[in-house]
Amino acid sequence: MVKLAKASKSYVDGEGVTFQAIRDVDIVIEDLPAVGEFLSILGPSGCGKSTVLSLIAGLTEATTGEVLVNGEPVRGPGPDRGMVFQNYSSMPWLTVSQNVEYGMKVQGTPAAQRRERRNQLLERVGLSGHGKKYPKELSGGMRQRVAIARTLAVSPQIILMDEPFGALDINTRMDMQDLLLNIWHQEEATILFVTHDISEAVYLADRVSVFTPSPGRIADEIPIKLDYPREQKVKSSSLFRRYEGQLIERIHELSASVAKGAEVKLSI
Repeated sequence: MVKLAKASKSYVDGEGVTFQAIRDVDIVIEDLPAVGEFLSILGPSGCGKSTVLSLIAGLTEATTGEVLVNGEPVRGPGPDRGMVFQNYSSMPWLTVSQNVEYGMKVQGTPAAQRRERRNQLLERVGLSGHGKKYPKELSGGMRQRVAIARTLAVSPQIILMDEPFGALDINTRMDMQDLLLNIWHQEEATILFVTHDISEAVYLADRVSVFTPSPGRIADEIPIKLDYPREQKVKSSSLFRRYEGQLIERIHELSASVAKGAEVKLSI
């Protein structure tokens, strides 16, 4: 389980001015009976979405409040949490196979086990036969598949994804969405997924958290009651469109409040 309790994070810029990225954020992400929860975090640029992931990953510490994983305070990165970024974060001097094996090698996993897990993951992400290639030889979608496989290799309980499909074309993006849903059920992990894309947030998640403009707070949480397994055709259904409309209206309300200088109303 992941829990943020009244978590706030402030930064000081080069001129000594304090900037608050998030304020009093409360999030609880449960381990569901069969598979971890899938939470999408939706909001405008600069609202602190990535900061929330960095806190959970242990890449930075909260200024105030608590960040807990399985009841323990987060003190730094750990193998129970893996992160996938928007930019293609594979190590360019390593082959695809070497990238996928890297974390296991650092952990001291025996070579035979590393190869078995690597081959399993490359097949799972559709990259069998590409193990000897270098990242520069792959398309954007393929490089992101490598990043996902590398993250999964050490079997993290929690996968943190910071707009991982944002730079992909629409067809590749839809393919990656479907791949991620399949992997989520196979790995039985908990996923926190940051996105600007309302349709993507609805399609992937059990629940969507809507953040206010900076400093980020949770303005609303909407459970998504669409059956799994999901297919792209569900995006044309009336229920899907209703969720999209609900989120569009809420985000518009938040933006309008900020533009008018009015107090942002929180629904939770």
